Amino acid sequence: MKKQKQGKVISDKMQSTVIVQAVSLVVHPMYKKTLKHRSEFVVHNPDNKAKMGDTVKIVETKPLSKTKRWKVVEILKTAKSGLDAGTGKIPAVKKSKKKDTK
Repeated sequence: MKKQKQGKVISDKMQSTVIVQAVSLVVHPMYKKTLKHRSEFVVHNPDNKAKMGDTVKIVETKPLSKTKRWKVVEILKTAKSGLDAGTGKIPAVKKSKKKDTK
């Protein structure tokens, strides 16, 4: 059985490759405090479907390069892009006018 992990894409600037950050909770052995342990994986993204902010499932695979040993299996949740669907641009934010309190 190959190892599987779930994480968030934090970088998609390379071709066919993304950086995925997996967060796991670990209890400190002496103080019993729950800590977040973050691990980053260089992951093969063959069709460039996974984008920044997406939550993905990755699986261990044979070494594909010097640092790539994982592969994207499926995209569990897509990130909201924040772009306007009609224009494809970031919508303008209206500033509220503050009243002068003097």
